[in-house]
Amino acid sequence: MLSRRIKTLFSQPYTAVTQLVVISRHLNDDQQMRDRDMSYLSTEAKRRHDVCIVGGGIVGLATARHLAIRHPSLKLAVLEKEVQLAHHQSGHNSGVLHAGIYYTPGSYKAKLCVEGFHAAYKYFDENDIPYNKCGKLVVATDPDEVTRLENLYERGLQNEVKDLRMIDGDNIRAIEPHCVGLKALHSPHTGIVDWGLVARSYGQNFVKMGGEVYTGFEVTDFRPTQQSEDQESSGIKYPVTIIGSKPNQAIECSYVLTCGGLHADRISQISGCSSQPKIVPFRGDYLLLKPEKQSMIKGNIYPVPNPAFPFLGVHFTPRMDGSVWLGPNAVLAFKREGYKLLDFNVKDAWDAISYRGLRKIVWKNLSFGMNEFYRSFNVHAQVKQAQRFVPAIGPSDVVRGPSGVRAQALDKDGNLVDDFIFDSGSGDLGKRMLHVRNSPSPAATASLAIARVIVEKMEDKFQL
Repeated sequence: MLSRRIKTLFSQPYTAVTQLVVISRHLNDDQQMRDRDMSYLSTEAKRRHDVCIVGGGIVGLATARHLAIRHPSLKLAVLEKEVQLAHHQSGHNSGVLHAGIYYTPGSYKAKLCVEGFHAAYKYFDENDIPYNKCGKLVVATDPDEVTRLENLYERGLQNEVKDLRMIDGDNIRAIEPHCVGLKALHSPHTGIVDWGLVARSYGQNFVKMGGEVYTGFEVTDFRPTQQSEDQESSGIKYPVTIIGSKPNQAIECSYVLTCGGLHADRISQISGCSSQPKIVPFRGDYLLLKPEKQSMIKGNIYPVPNPAFPFLGVHFTPRMDGSVWLGPNAVLAFKREGYKLLDFNVKDAWDAISYRGLRKIVWKNLSFGMNEFYRSFNVHAQVKQAQRFVPAIGPSDVVRGPSGVRAQALDKDGNLVDDFIFDSGSGDLGKRMLHVRNSPSPAATASLAIARVIVEKMEDKFQL
């Protein structure tokens, strides 16, 4: 019966990893169902861990898994505020596996993307995760874009993007019969995958290696542990107490890693970190091709990046379920977890619009921002952008689709923070904490490589 229960848990959406932990302790069925989050734990059943990872997104889970591999003797836990892992950015994205074309050669992002790209495919094969190497075209539709495309090609070659090639209009149509363009880069090994599924697989691996995952645990504070049954002559063994939002939610630990995504700045500020950089949420709205039109698109079709604008622009992305997404746009979200057009939260909205950095980037990109905002309400305008690449698609061929919210880190001067930011805070707590303040795109593709870097940083800081 126990084996059937475990099989059922992992065949369902990953809503309560804590249940598996409870099963491993041979509790009865009633307790298994009740122990879905920390609000049901008694004060006598205090949890203590060597390291706690706050945030059950793809970066937090990949890091937890890697830490468990490198340090199997440590007691590890992941804390996630939702009842499901990978609920936000990790589960609301285009699902593309990027080959590493765009990034500055020799940069951290370029190296981690290429390393993570190859590691991801290996992980998918070893863990039976479905994917599709459908390829990608980066298409230039005017002479100015051709010049930028040629520069992008040289960058891709320096980054050792496998089998990348420049093709002309005839070869574009041979790969994508409905696509038009002067020239394009063809990356045949770019793929698609369900990154939410991948993240939950990382979580499953972590639990099988002895880690624990607590869902429904929203961190509200970090405090020094006042006393402990495990206190040693040299001091308290678990000196950090993590407080949750529900009654009696508390976990003691020795060290903390936070991967807070959309709330990374707020979580880090609890331990005395600077408010910089600020996380400003940008929502991206997608359109869906109607089922009868999905066969028109074979792989990913992307525009040539324009350095004058802060975001990439509309592109075509096939999905593992057979659907095809068009988009996204990029507009300010007035709620950090606001996936609907009119979602609004007073605190989140004021936090964003009162920030000097946001006002500066809006002013610098006013025309671009107004156009993006207009397209978020006007399907015809969004389709017009897509018709640059696939003219045969019209407004009647699409319906409104899903949205995602991007945690964009901004500095006070309105610059997009495009690199990893780590912080710790101050005082006795600060030396026991590491905050991932910014984990920029392509974080999903690079997640296994990012995990390696974070664990190495933890080993150095915490002397693990």
